[in-house]
Amino acid sequence: MTVFGPVAAGWQPVVDAFVQSSEGRRLQDFLAARQAAGAVIYPPEPLRALRLTPPERVRAVILGQDPYHGPGQAEGLAFSVAPGVRLPPSLRNIFKELQRDMGLPMPASGSLADWAEQGVLLLNTSLTVEEGQAASHAKKGWEALTDALIARVAATASPCVYLLWGAHAQAKAPLIEREARAAGREALVLMANHPSPLSALRPPVPFIGCGHFGQASRWLAERGQAINLRLSAAADVQSQKVLL
Repeated sequence: MTVFGPVAAGWQPVVDAFVQSSEGRRLQDFLAARQAAGAVIYPPEPLRALRLTPPERVRAVILGQDPYHGPGQAEGLAFSVAPGVRLPPSLRNIFKELQRDMGLPMPASGSLADWAEQGVLLLNTSLTVEEGQAASHAKKGWEALTDALIARVAATASPCVYLLWGAHAQAKAPLIEREARAAGREALVLMANHPSPLSALRPPVPFIGCGHFGQASRWLAERGQAINLRLSAAADVQSQKVLL
């Protein structure tokens, strides 16, 4: 695992400030100790989202909590898994809502890299996790970095949509709204339940049926910043199969 791998140049000042901070040093010490103890830590490239999506290209942000903790799942992009990996339940519900809302076909794989390269920042609030232990690296220092990244986007990206699914992501709404308002940036904050099967159909705002993809697409298109949410469908890809 590379803790602080390459990132787009626009993110570098934020990352450098974190690395030199007390929170950054504490996190590095913690990760080194866990690796020395033989812990298996995912993903191999925690800052991949910052490499694929430069800050000047961000038009939408999807916030997750922490990476998938199963072998081969996490790939450094919130909710995304590598091609050929079985779809986790939350991602399956994301694709169901994408189909319902936008009429798009079921994607051929669980990779959301195409979105990232178009300006969708797929960011977890904690960027590493140990195998089989959800939230095992929460409150170990990553949140200081991801809050700084979110604040950077809110202060500079305009227009930008923020898709906040679940209480953990929704807790960032005040930070986003404060920074965007102070900088005079145009922001649309959309909130619903987490796409997990435990909450996707429950009140107060069920994820299935929330219509966030359509709302975000229309809002951005009206401002000349359209994003193509269609991912390669099974019929579009030769010899590729998602294990459902």
